[in-house]
Amino acid sequence: MLTTPPLAPKTVAALHRLGIRTLEELRQTGAVQTFLLLKASGLTLTKSTLWQLESLLDGTPPQEMSQAHKARLLAELKNHPPVAAFPPQGEMAHFMGLALEQAKLSALMGEIPVGAVIVSDGKIIASAHNTCIADCNVSRHAEINALAQAGSKIQNYRLDGCDIYITLEPCAMCASALIQARVKRVIYGAGEPKTGAAGSIVNLFADKRLNTHTAIRGGILQEECRAVLSRFFQNKRKG
Repeated sequence: MLTTPPLAPKTVAALHRLGIRTLEELRQTGAVQTFLLLKASGLTLTKSTLWQLESLLDGTPPQEMSQAHKARLLAELKNHPPVAAFPPQGEMAHFMGLALEQAKLSALMGEIPVGAVIVSDGKIIASAHNTCIADCNVSRHAEINALAQAGSKIQNYRLDGCDIYITLEPCAMCASALIQARVKRVIYGAGEPKTGAAGSIVNLFADKRLNTHTAIRGGILQEECRAVLSRFFQNKRKG
């Protein structure tokens, strides 16, 4: 178990809330990402907390850590993709299930079955799916439709603090739109090895040049999301 010292009691308590209770769990997350998660959870931290986290991993007391070592940590901190504390697994599965219902509606229309829901303060403000064929418009992906619906709902094109649940990893077009809308967290189901822009082909959310503040998490109900797509394309091939 992680205890004090070297970490302050409030830091240890926050780590426990994040599910980081042991040295092995800290090692899996890494000192820099853990530091960012603590900040995202609302703690006010100084660099000394980063040194303390790293010292637990490599056994070097913070006061003996070299300046070169600290410089490497600061460089990693500067270049790290955005992070966020994500909702509990059950909550994410619930909203992804609703996105899957949208994907199934898409399949019934003969559209590639991708669905999305946007959530603000625990409430759904948009539910959408692909309508590219119906609208004769290549941009009518589930994410784009959901963004338009949510913007109309709250009368603001910026969706600060909102989460989007998508059954498939977003493409470059949709990832860019989500970044522009300032969506807080993107949670997706299945990865997209051909066009995925959240890590499969490229990770636009990790590109600091885009000034992105959107954190991503994939793999929620991954198998269920893949199954909907697989059934759709199998039926297409059967004709």
